Amino acid sequence: MTYIVNDLCIKCKYTDCVEVCPVDCFYEGENMLVIHPDECIDCGVCEPECPAEAILPDTEPEAEKWIEFNRQYSEQWPNITRKIDAMPDADDFQKVEGKFDKFFSPAPGKGD
Repeated sequence: MTYIVNDLCIKCKYTDCVEVCPVDCFYEGENMLVIHPDECIDCGVCEPECPAEAILPDTEPEAEKWIEFNRQYSEQWPNITRKIDAMPDADDFQKVEGKFDKFFSPAPGKGD
């Protein structure tokens, strides 16, 4: 089992999860995070830390489509290992639907 980040992270990018990750398996895009599925040790400490509830175990049915997405972008985006400020309008975007089609950016973030 591994954990994944889904589209609920888009335009929020809270990094509370990054701060507690013991293996630094988070990667930063311009407006979201992903988890490298081969680096994740399945400890689960990140899941309850996410205010947007964007982190799921890969055993959840809706997580399946996000495994390869997380793998792809974790191999393209820089690693992030410390907490940074959330996106400026993060709270406003937390419950917005259809964020992937409207707002996803494949551009990398800054990383550490």
